[in-house]
Amino acid sequence: MSLNSNSFRVIFTVFVFTALASLDNAVVGLFPPLFSLIAKDLNIHVSQMGIVSAVNIFVTAASSIVWGYLADRGNRRRLIIIGTIIWSVSVFLTAYSQSYLQLIIYQLLTGIGLGCIASIGFSVLTDYIPNKWRGMLLSFWGLSQGFGGIAGSIIAPIIAASSNWRKPFELIALLGLVFTVFYFFIKEPQKGATEHELKDLIKEGHNYEYTIELSQIYKIITKKSNKWLIIQGFFMNLTTGTFIWLPTLYIAKIVAEGYSSTTAVIASGFLYAIMQTGGLFSIYFGYLGDRLQKHTYRARALLAALFLLIAIPLFVLMFITPMNNLAIPDNGNPLMILLGLLKQMVTNPWIMLMFFLALGATTAQSSNTPNWLAILTEVNLPEHRATAFSIGNLVQGIGRAVGNAMIGVVLIFMSAFKGPPHNYIYTLILFQIFFIPAIYSYIRLSRNSGRDIRKVKSVLKRRAKKHLS
Repeated sequence: MSLNSNSFRVIFTVFVFTALASLDNAVVGLFPPLFSLIAKDLNIHVSQMGIVSAVNIFVTAASSIVWGYLADRGNRRRLIIIGTIIWSVSVFLTAYSQSYLQLIIYQLLTGIGLGCIASIGFSVLTDYIPNKWRGMLLSFWGLSQGFGGIAGSIIAPIIAASSNWRKPFELIALLGLVFTVFYFFIKEPQKGATEHELKDLIKEGHNYEYTIELSQIYKIITKKSNKWLIIQGFFMNLTTGTFIWLPTLYIAKIVAEGYSSTTAVIASGFLYAIMQTGGLFSIYFGYLGDRLQKHTYRARALLAALFLLIAIPLFVLMFITPMNNLAIPDNGNPLMILLGLLKQMVTNPWIMLMFFLALGATTAQSSNTPNWLAILTEVNLPEHRATAFSIGNLVQGIGRAVGNAMIGVVLIFMSAFKGPPHNYIYTLILFQIFFIPAIYSYIRLSRNSGRDIRKVKSVLKRRAKKHLS
């Protein structure tokens, strides 16, 4: 194979896994704007949709440990094909749910398949991305996930408005099956191929042949840097997991302004997407983390901690900002509603204020993902990374699931005292408190990561020298 064709396959592989991460999160993004429609169709309370979402999130995270362990040991391409078929078929079946129980079962199966995407994708990409660009390029991967969620939230209400809530799930399922064809053309990288300490080993044509053993999982979990990354991820996702309720908050605010539920559902999807645009800055924060990390191994963690602290008051202010004097077409036309919202961001000071608060909050929050992923990569050996990521992903999933389950309970309690939209506002504000332990975890992590990074480099250097001697 020529160098050019080989390079093309590498680029194609990175593109496929990045796009797949986006599609994966589009599945998750479908649900929030459709909560009220699904609940009405299946004759359940809207708060019960939080349980469905929690089940999917938890199973996705739990199954990712199995997928991650298998990825650290075997053929990653075969695994990703199997996983994608599982979630695609399950999402298609979700579209035909006739009861609350069926909805939960199909979303549970969807979670089993989705668990392969993040863990295997992370494993493949970290073997392609050199350390000096790791934060920035991983930010693209993380950003694609965010865009997937946004795309799902936009597509869902538009398609549902012209047909029903089931059609978006059918569309995503078919796209998932298309991706299984692409997998046959991807190039699987060598383990540790981008590690500086292994460059001579790879250059001489040798493979890095170390693989994970079951007995090593305990050591991965108890490593101090991993411990604080895991704790940070739990509390971070306890808060951010509740953000899937933002479209529901927007719907309540828009309905309170006198608009129909159809218009509110469509507008909420657009608002959810527009208010997430600060996530684009994750690329810059990944780049900044790469630069600062050259000076001190504490940089990534402290950078993320600082900006998460800034995000808290901005989110709170964004939640409480009203949509006074909202003026958009109440005709169910998605394009007209979008244009109306964009005009409001220029002419309506309340909507303008809400947008800038959301922009600031999501920009500050975007510092988290690229630096969290880069630190996890740096403190773990190549053969441990997919498993370490999967364990962290599981705990993050538990955080998201607990957050979603808790918000349903808190929402019922709040609703006894306050009606929409204030019940949603106070509930979301309450969950911002969990940002505090997430920030503290980053500070503690900054005191341990340097030692673990140096240890990984030392082990890789020793193994390469031993193999070449």
